[in-house]
Amino acid sequence: MIHSLFLVNATGDIFLEKHWKSAVSRSVCDYFFEAQERATEPENVPPVIPTPHHYLISVFRHRIFFVAVIQSEVPPLFVIEFLHRVVDTFQDYFGVCTEAAIKDNVVVVYELLEEMLDNGFPLATESNILKELIKPPTILRTVVNTITGSTNVGEQLPTGQLSVVPWRRTGVKYTNNEAYFDVVEEIDGTYTFDPVTKLLTWDVGKINPQKLPSLKGSMSLQAGASKPDENPTINIQFKIPQMAVSGLKVNRLDMYGEKYKPFKGIKYMTMAGKFQVRT
Repeated sequence: MIHSLFLVNATGDIFLEKHWKSAVSRSVCDYFFEAQERATEPENVPPVIPTPHHYLISVFRHRIFFVAVIQSEVPPLFVIEFLHRVVDTFQDYFGVCTEAAIKDNVVVVYELLEEMLDNGFPLATESNILKELIKPPTILRTVVNTITGSTNVGEQLPTGQLSVVPWRRTGVKYTNNEAYFDVVEEIDGTYTFDPVTKLLTWDVGKINPQKLPSLKGSMSLQAGASKPDENPTINIQFKIPQMAVSGLKVNRLDMYGEKYKPFKGIKYMTMAGKFQVRT
């Protein structure tokens, strides 16, 4: 699966590397640097870069490139999701995911990467489990480890690994149990075109005329930007709470296998995609 991981900062320097199966030379990142030079923005660097003997799969977050080195074909989205999980774990442990924070906690970083991958394959990626395996760094714990020579690695098996739900510990009981269900509906809409008035009308549902939503906002220009036209086009996004323009309604909800009587409540939310307002 994943053979190596390189962390590259905004200036193009590799400030951390981790190898699992075998050590891969840093020269493999030259293909990544070439793609980085061709890209106009850091976000435009191709997420998958093939090389003669490897594949480079990367994500860019917090001004840091996380570059994974693969020697065989694997689902790219699987590796990308793992890299995002690494970033989220660092941010959860250190508060921020920056080059300085990673260098200050380099021992914990290597311990986390060692637990998150086993011989290149994902093993423990849930924060609930990792925090029982490796204690988050604190000033007191750092001082004690420096004096005693101990580490942040726990001595007991995490209880989360024994749970059927990875992110939930075993034996957890709550006073109030709640279950949430999301129903996502996407509407493309239908349109009619009047060749006489040259008017294109989209029909995406009906809004209650007695509760018409209002949209307010302000438009500001970036420093140095030129003055817009007299009637500029503005791209907006909006939400209408407690409403579904399609008329979708939940009629009944049944739960089985639970002894308690759940509270049933329904909330609706209408969200617009790309929408233009011509002033």
